[in-house]
Amino acid sequence: MSLASLPLSRRQEILASLTNSEAEQLRYAWDFWRRPEQTPPLGSWDVWLYLAGRGAGKTRTAAEWIRERVESGEGKRIALLARTAADARDVMVGGESGLLAVSPPWFRPRYTPSTRSLVWPNGAIAATYSADEPDQLRGPQHDTAWVDELAAFRYPDAWDQLGLGLRLGKRPRGIVSTTPRPTKLIRSLVSDPGTAVTRGATYDNAGNLAPAFLRRILQKYEGTTLGRQELRAEILSETPGALWTLALLDSLRVRSMPCNARRIVVALDPSTTSTTESAECGIVVAAKGEDGHGYVLDDLSERLSPLAWAKRAIEALKRHQADRIVGEVNNGGDLIATVIHQISPGAPYTAVHASRGKITRAEPIAALYEQKRVHHVGAFASLEDQMTNYTGSPGEESPDRMDALVWAMTELFEGTAQLVAPVGGSLDMAPQWKL
Repeated sequence: MSLASLPLSRRQEILASLTNSEAEQLRYAWDFWRRPEQTPPLGSWDVWLYLAGRGAGKTRTAAEWIRERVESGEGKRIALLARTAADARDVMVGGESGLLAVSPPWFRPRYTPSTRSLVWPNGAIAATYSADEPDQLRGPQHDTAWVDELAAFRYPDAWDQLGLGLRLGKRPRGIVSTTPRPTKLIRSLVSDPGTAVTRGATYDNAGNLAPAFLRRILQKYEGTTLGRQELRAEILSETPGALWTLALLDSLRVRSMPCNARRIVVALDPSTTSTTESAECGIVVAAKGEDGHGYVLDDLSERLSPLAWAKRAIEALKRHQADRIVGEVNNGGDLIATVIHQISPGAPYTAVHASRGKITRAEPIAALYEQKRVHHVGAFASLEDQMTNYTGSPGEESPDRMDALVWAMTELFEGTAQLVAPVGGSLDMAPQWKL
């Protein structure tokens, strides 16, 4: 029986029976702790694609593989590519399962934030990169790469740039650790003969997860179509009843707006509380170009308090030089106008009222996509997951990001709703418009 096949409780018993020195050595012996799917695949491969559910241990797996490459001398020039610079720093390098945490005291790298680099005692160097800035990867060469959450990259061409520079050494290799999405890139990687694929489920790592996290994640996803992706790491096919497909969104995706914006709005589908159990606040920025097409520019949605989401919406209004904030008032009532105008008394704000169901409201916007009149500037993983999986069936979680998108495009393509005056101003009422 291999050590990895022993139950976790038995391995913990073994650890407790050792001397302090022995325990310290065993604590950093990854081959003792890892599960079979966290073990590097045998055979000849260029990319190890580890598809894993939320909390399944993909960060630890990839960090340990990088550590193994460095200790063996195979990894001398390493690229660490994440969705954002903050993710590279806070997850891949400094996270609880990141490179600093998995490295033993006797072979721990030194991290220098100013140069975005780690240096190991044997001279190996790793540099962090952000997928939001693909051009960072033009020029640098590497023999080893770790790509985290590839399926969530806003600009997937960062992967192509990385591949062009992965050419040093006798056997350059990379690991991709990600929760899967049925994107063109993920599907092509899975079918590539140079890719070795392993899968891990959230349930596999339940013994190492905080009970509160496990309860929340199961409550949100278990028994749902999206749960097959988020918990079991399945690559989903099209969801019957959903208004969008990822293939359609991919076909309409652009790197940047090809023209000037005629109008820009920040759409808000608010939450009224900020507990961990509350719904997200949908915040989506969209534009209508001089070409008459719609463009999704940003998704800033998150679980936020009313004060926090109001601040975020106002910041987006200023940063994108938007015309106004558009907010659904069915749940928040006068809360949106009150909070926004307390922070920024002159902020232009439009109230919208939902008098029909979410799917009915979304259908005209989905039709615009089918007419190839709406484009996403980059990729927005969480928003697109809602769009391609929500069907309106009873019990489905509210698609707040999708709702915000629908309000934004409806405002841009159909007109103006109820104008809400700033604090201290006159109430200039346009004809009431309900969707």
